Amino acid sequence: MTRNWLRRGPLACALWPVSLLFRALSGLRAALFRAGVLKSSRLPVPVVVVGNIYIGGTGKTPLTIWLVQALQAAGMTPGVISRGHGSDGGNAREVGAASTPAQVGDEPLLIKQRTGCPVMVGRDRAATGRALLAAHPGVDILLTDDGLQHYALQRDVEIILFDGRGAGNGWLLPAGPLREPVSRRRDFTVVNTPVLTDELARSVGAAGAAPIQMTLAGAHAEQLRDRSQRRTFAELAEASNGAAPRVAAAAGIGNPARFFGMLKAAGLRITELPLPDHHDFQDRPFDALDADLILMTEKDAVKCAQIEELRDDPRLWVVPVTAHLDGALADQIVEKCRGRSIA
Repeated sequence: MTRNWLRRGPLACALWPVSLLFRALSGLRAALFRAGVLKSSRLPVPVVVVGNIYIGGTGKTPLTIWLVQALQAAGMTPGVISRGHGSDGGNAREVGAASTPAQVGDEPLLIKQRTGCPVMVGRDRAATGRALLAAHPGVDILLTDDGLQHYALQRDVEIILFDGRGAGNGWLLPAGPLREPVSRRRDFTVVNTPVLTDELARSVGAAGAAPIQMTLAGAHAEQLRDRSQRRTFAELAEASNGAAPRVAAAAGIGNPARFFGMLKAAGLRITELPLPDHHDFQDRPFDALDADLILMTEKDAVKCAQIEELRDDPRLWVVPVTAHLDGALADQIVEKCRGRSIA
């Protein structure tokens, strides 16, 4: 299906009438919120939504981490709210040092580990935001990791993130990969891609403003059981191109090919193990893997670290990645939020 979403082939065309119904219903829902028929809440601090209209992973969590750190550097005190995919409840709860992915979700836990900022998860974003502000009254701006279509929470800034797939075939679900039309309004468009072509920029519908390019880069791997042990990509590339060791890469993210492509671009020869997004690793997918080193994403690592036999497996290495963007994005967000009251 994901391959069919990249072109307007027979299957996509057959589903196109259904996508028109989906578009009508989603458009009606958004209009009811705009008209005030469906109620939405405004929080006492500015709210920035980092989301996507392309179903699946486009790199929202690395962008959220980058934005938190950029706002912290600008002197602000951000907090993050999230649905907490895979968490075990709907009520607002804070992500702490002892939290597990099963309790709060893998992405919120990673954001907490990387930034140290207050992070809270819950099904109701507005209630979750109020709970975070009550627990941390010094927070002066809230970021919501995903939640673009959660219109019950009013927002001051919307960032829509795409990756190298652009808008796919440009059609809505189920004929295409989009939750909303590519013409949907937004404040900023970010494209997570090593090369931002004119064609890709046009496909994401950044009307009136050039999209901002984001790249994800890593330079080394850290052993899961001892994160102080590091091997550079150059060392791993040299090893993987020799007689030994055999190197595999696993990724339980929305677009595993992006992770594999980064490693290959660094010169590594890898055996690929794509896994479903938010994979819980309870099925022990590495048991039958013939490899001396297994590289994984940070998002996968937060779950593997909770499973004793995986945590102690010397083959498992984590690849931290960092988002790189034009720093002016954070300045423009601060400018757009200026004038809003602070909690």
